[in-house]
Amino acid sequence: MRRRDFIGFVSGAAVVWPLAARAQQSERIRRVATLTGLASEDAQTKLRIDAFLQELQKLGWTEGRNLRIDSRGGAGDIAALRKYATELVALGPDVILASGHAPMDALVEATHTVPIVFTVVVDPVGAGFVEKLSRPGGNTTGFMMFEYSLSGKWVELLKQVAPGITRAAVLRDPASAAGIGQFAVIQAVAPSVGLELSMINVRNKRELERAVAAFAREPNGGLIVTAGPATGIHRDSIVALAGQHKLPAVYFDRAPVVAGGLISYGSNLVDQFRQAAGYADRILRGEKPADLPVQAPNKYELVINLKTAKALGLTVPTTLLTRADEVIE
Repeated sequence: MRRRDFIGFVSGAAVVWPLAARAQQSERIRRVATLTGLASEDAQTKLRIDAFLQELQKLGWTEGRNLRIDSRGGAGDIAALRKYATELVALGPDVILASGHAPMDALVEATHTVPIVFTVVVDPVGAGFVEKLSRPGGNTTGFMMFEYSLSGKWVELLKQVAPGITRAAVLRDPASAAGIGQFAVIQAVAPSVGLELSMINVRNKRELERAVAAFAREPNGGLIVTAGPATGIHRDSIVALAGQHKLPAVYFDRAPVVAGGLISYGSNLVDQFRQAAGYADRILRGEKPADLPVQAPNKYELVINLKTAKALGLTVPTTLLTRADEVIE
């Protein structure tokens, strides 16, 4: 290379390199916040948030390069959730991921302008989070946990996996409107399979322990655990009580079954968080939550824990095993 050409090459590179460096430095860092109802260190919460962040990375958002993440977990404390919601909104995020009904309650009180994508919410219209599913109309959109009709399937599954039961206690969160909706469907279906229902309101651990122990004093009982903030917070206690009192139990989510519960039928919540990342990406790129329809699951998973079935003295029917998406042995 001639000296003149070399000097020209170096001079051109000297112009290009600073421009590229400045372009990297000037890339705007966007801010995403997450607020969950459970503790941040909860294993299932971490799994779901990790799925959300991994999907964001696939879509071109990398923490430390063009993205900053601010996360809070309420650990079942409503006052803490309100405080964290206010804190996160004050940080000026471009979008907030809300996991659960209670975090959404706190966030809709804190802001009517910051875009919110919700997950693990049963009835967003009934709760007042959106105007309608097809056109949310405000600053929130997201993903429904399930439709109320799914609750009837839990009744049928409990009777199939434990044919000898004649009574079922429905565990619900009395502070959640969604708990009322689920119980109504369960009530409608129970007579068709010969189940007598009672209700246990889940408020705190001590009250829960007393109520389950009292229910278990009579034979042929089982549990139906509905979705709600309180049943999520007391997930491990509910699984332990079902095992202690030898009560077959059906759950709304696979997490309790992984922890030792008997059977669950519900949406894949990890996958729901991946989908939420897609909505967050679209909002970060300029779309409005009001224009993104709320989505219901298009698939539900059946998960069975055979080890727990054996401990309860149950033989899971082959028809259920062949339908199961996951069998834990």
